[in-house]
Amino acid sequence: MIYNELGKTGKRVSAIGLGCEHLDGKPYEQVKEVIDAAVENGINLFDVFMPGREVRENIAKALGSRRDQVMIQGHIGSTDIHEQYDVSRDLPSVKKYFEEMLGIFGYIDFGMMFFIDTEKDYKDVFETDFVDYVLRLKEQGDIRHIGFSSHNPITAAKVISTGVPDMMMFSINPAFDMLPSEEYIFDHIETDMGVKLYRGLDPKRAELYRICSANQVGITVMKSLGGGKLISEEHSPFAKPLTVPQCIHYALSRPSVASVMVGAQTREEVQSAVGYFDMDEADKDYSQVIATMKNDFQGNCVYCGHCHPCPVEIDIAAVNKYLDIARLTPNQVPPSVRSHYHSLLHRGDECIGCRSCEERCPFGVSVVENMKEADRLFGE
Repeated sequence: MIYNELGKTGKRVSAIGLGCEHLDGKPYEQVKEVIDAAVENGINLFDVFMPGREVRENIAKALGSRRDQVMIQGHIGSTDIHEQYDVSRDLPSVKKYFEEMLGIFGYIDFGMMFFIDTEKDYKDVFETDFVDYVLRLKEQGDIRHIGFSSHNPITAAKVISTGVPDMMMFSINPAFDMLPSEEYIFDHIETDMGVKLYRGLDPKRAELYRICSANQVGITVMKSLGGGKLISEEHSPFAKPLTVPQCIHYALSRPSVASVMVGAQTREEVQSAVGYFDMDEADKDYSQVIATMKNDFQGNCVYCGHCHPCPVEIDIAAVNKYLDIARLTPNQVPPSVRSHYHSLLHRGDECIGCRSCEERCPFGVSVVENMKEADRLFGE
């Protein structure tokens, strides 16, 4: 297992986390099988957004004395008052469901303000007593860090601008990243995933990831498979389907992403997910699939690593990632981004201009010019 820093939380989370939604309604023995497999394979981050008491109790019982070995994302505002998953900002209902979760797990590592997608969602959280309740939970130690979940890059960026959250859970995959930010993903996920609207990487989504990096807001990922459509021969919006490892690899290569939450309902599914770490880089390479729309991606680095190896061992994808973040504020590069850049063993100033990377790049990125710009922006 690989562990990544989750933004400024100070926590190191497993690069693959367990999305527990598929354990809802399953018998305790099956829940225990999955939880045991996850812990045994080094998974230390669980997402528990489901409001039902039984599934929460089953997860807690399966963890037993291992509670402190894992970190839990628990969602504030997730209810089932209509006998289904519901979003609520009604404070009595919110408190009822979240404090029930606290009673079951003892504390929640990441208290997630649930489902902030629209301007109304934003106002219902930040212009009411809802946010005061969340802040109070943190002050009391009931939650250790404040996070939120969202599917909309514009709203998510506005939430981050408040300075309240340390991290967020966001829907990330190649198809969603190409969907215009003004589109609502749930209007398309059941149809063609909005393929007719694709015009390359949506600038608002790309900017969101860079804003997160600049502000040290860590990201955990949901919907990396696009509801299963990206891995479906019939429903993939690309010329051929992606594989599960390719979807995981794409999400993990986005700026600020620390963990991809993978759903599982059997031991075998957990083991299959963590098998990602034993695969060759070529088997995880997503660039050739999304390059079927290469005109839309021309000139944009997607951090796929297809440019490697570099003869002087520059991590070109990492340099490009930090450069893209720095371009947001070129006159005042965030110290954390500058520090990450200078921690690289080999940096842009070492580029010899051989352009072998550019020959391999599926998207025509001007790598040599980027290395020069990185040296200029990050130079001592």
